[in-house]
Parts: sequence; structure tokens; C-alpha cells
Amino acid sequence: MKYFLIITNETKDPNLTLTGQIQNYLITKGCKSRVVLRTPTRDDLAIEEDALKQAECVLVLGGDGTLLRAAREIAGRNIPILGINLGTLGFLAEVEKNLVFQAIDQLLSGTYQTQKRMMLCGDIYHEKQEKEISPALNDITITRCGSLQIIRFSIYVNQQFLCKMSADGIIIATPTGSTGYNMSAGGPIVEPGAEMIVLTPICAHTLNARSIILKADDVIEIEIDQGRDGSNLVVEANSDGSEKMSMMTGDRIVIRKSSKTTSIIKLNEVSFVEALHRKMSDE
Repeated sequence: MKYFLIITNETKDPNLTLTGQIQNYLITKGCKSRVVLRTPTRDDLAIEEDALKQAECVLVLGGDGTLLRAAREIAGRNIPILGINLGTLGFLAEVEKNLVFQAIDQLLSGTYQTQKRMMLCGDIYHEKQEKEISPALNDITITRCGSLQIIRFSIYVNQQFLCKMSADGIIIATPTGSTGYNMSAGGPIVEPGAEMIVLTPICAHTLNARSIILKADDVIEIEIDQGRDGSNLVVEANSDGSEKMSMMTGDRIVIRKSSKTTSIIKLNEVSFVEALHRKMSDE
């Protein structure tokens, strides 16, 4: 590795102190790097194409949100990502701040592995219009917007009717995303290297609502039904907590496994169970 792309959450690295230290360290190792800033006011800046073409590795400084944005931007390019945790409870970030230079040495010596993580993609159908959703490493969610309304929707799997549901929303998660919103909503935690899709209702208005685990190749279709009083509902579809798209009664969303993947760098041999134990013990 000789060319690094450094994506930095400027809010979590004040004055870009750690970013500058990493750049200087890479220079001493004969490497080049380019920095892309991510802040609340500059989060919409795209990574330049020439930077993506040259990058052999992406270092992401921040929390899980910063890494998820990076995963969407480089999806399908087969550029490995190493997350450096400057947040709090980061499940995606591999390296803590105090071990960053040791991690770079491992990268340069080739003593690391990469894990391919599945992603989700989808399309929203509104009347005769179709709109594509950006690939999601964690999840695609459907949630209410506006007033405190209950969402009523019908779920189909591989064009077969599964069930109707009334809830505040639903999460369609990858194994990687199982430790995110899905976990907070009471869904199961899944080993991130697995390939499956998890459906978890958000505050379901029924006594028998459960998460449903499906094969990775299953195709999920969710249709927004009318409200209890026959009113039209307006909801929001969201990819990895970032891209928001409006839906309404009669619209449907089709979600499937994406052909694109995210390559996550693993530097140690700590098992998922051990890593999960450490995260749970830190709470």
C-alpha cells in the first residue's frame, strides 16, 4: 500500500490533530495520502474520482456513521476500509485511537485480512415511477414522519405474502447492521460475516411481533397500506440513516442483496464473540 485516502470526521478530530499526525507518519513510510473532511456542514461533498482510482486503502476517522458514509461512496470498488474509532460504541471501527500507528505498520507489512460484508439495495415504486436507493451496509428502514402515526404495511417475500403489520416502522438489516438500529429495537445480533437479512419491527402494535431472519437471496417487498381510519400515510425510507426518501400509501419498496460489497480490514484475530463481550462490558 502506497496511497491512502483519509476520511476524517472533523467534529471528532478537532483541528485535525490526529489526521495530521497520520499524514506525517505515512510520509515517513514513503506513502501518499489525501484527506476528505466530513462535518455537519460539509457532509455532502463527494470524493473526487481520481482520489478513488488511486486509493489502495481508506482510513476512516470517526464513528460508525462516518464509516457507513464511506462504505456507500466506495461500494463495489474493492477498496478496503479501516475504521479508526473516535466515537463511543463503535462496532464497525477496528482500531482505537491509541493504536493507530501500530495499525498502519500492520497495513504496510501486509499482516491483515479483509472481510467482505454484504450490502442491501432497493427501489421505491410510486405510481409508474421507480427510484433507486443507495446501497446500505447496515440497514434500510421505513419510519414514520410528521405526526405520531402508526404505519400499516404489508410484507411479501419472493412475491409471496408474509404478513400485515402495524408499527412505528421496520428495519431491514444486514448482519453488519444487526448491532445498530436493529439491536436497539430488540432484534437479534448476527455474526457480521454471515449472509442473511433481518427484519425487525420498530415498536410493533401487536403482542406477537418478532424479528424474522431470511436468506440473503430473498427479495423483500413492503407496501404501505392505508391508515386505520382509511387515511393516506406518509412515511420515510432511509438508507444507512442518511439518504431519506418519502413514501406514501400505495407505494412499495423492494429490497434485496446488493451485488456490491464492502471490504472491511481486520487486523487482529479477536473473534466476534470476544469483541461483542468487550463492547457489552464497556457499557
